[in-house]
Amino acid sequence: MAITRPSVIAEIGCNHKGDMNIAKELISVAAAFCKVDYVKFQKRNNRVLLSLEEYNAPHPNPENSYGETYGAHREFLEFSVEQHVQLQRWCQEFHVGYSTSVWDIESAKEIASLKPAMIKVPSACNLNKEMLEFLCDHYEGEIHLSFGMTRQKEEEEIVSFFEAKNRAKDLVVYACTAGYPVPFKDVCLLEISRIRQAYLTRVKSVGFSGHHLGIAVDMAATVLGASWIERHFTLDRTWKGTDHAASLEPDGMRRLVRDVAVVAEALTYKPGEILDIEEVQRNKLKKNQIRWE
Repeated sequence: MAITRPSVIAEIGCNHKGDMNIAKELISVAAAFCKVDYVKFQKRNNRVLLSLEEYNAPHPNPENSYGETYGAHREFLEFSVEQHVQLQRWCQEFHVGYSTSVWDIESAKEIASLKPAMIKVPSACNLNKEMLEFLCDHYEGEIHLSFGMTRQKEEEEIVSFFEAKNRAKDLVVYACTAGYPVPFKDVCLLEISRIRQAYLTRVKSVGFSGHHLGIAVDMAATVLGASWIERHFTLDRTWKGTDHAASLEPDGMRRLVRDVAVVAEALTYKPGEILDIEEVQRNKLKKNQIRWE
């Protein structure tokens, strides 16, 4: 029996460039052409997340900025909760799952009110106990959480927290290296095995969130047992913005979905010593050989 194909998430994040028309196109292409299972956006309250100094400072990479200050840049890329309602409707129209990463408790409250099937907690926010507590107490769907830039002691504290809240059965944790893009030597794929060994019996499942180039690594993640694969998605990797360079374009995402399905189907033992497909060849090619009897 082959393993189940990993569910694939196309993380749009802020790759829509603050444009709802581009966001709609990203949803439709990810759904119809790439055939992913989910698309994912982001929701942030920038006034909460950024200090006044950070908000008013120039973008550290001006060529990627959509505003005169970093705060203006972030606000330009931010969709309102009403816009997220429309994004969710488009996902329903194109038959693909809608989800969002939440970066603060106010954003968590807004997105939880939409009742998506899952909400993502990014690596940057996985120690925000107030936000995790709100999600555990007031949101009934799956909670997906990345372990990027997280110590193993903190991982244990996070999982134990969900167990204490009786929500570990709804928790999906991801092996992740937080970098954009991540060189292959820093992907550290065997973290999937470590996390599965430590937590698979305690959480719902284990996934892999990658920020590397290409799709070869994702095939290995499938072999190692990742139940979810999350990759950034864009229409054009040369577009202005921080995440585009570490994203997959449509054909890359399409091939990823296709290839992880093939790998998952192939990951099985022979159900018998000789398969039906082999029997014909055995009768043809071994008929004159000596029997070892």
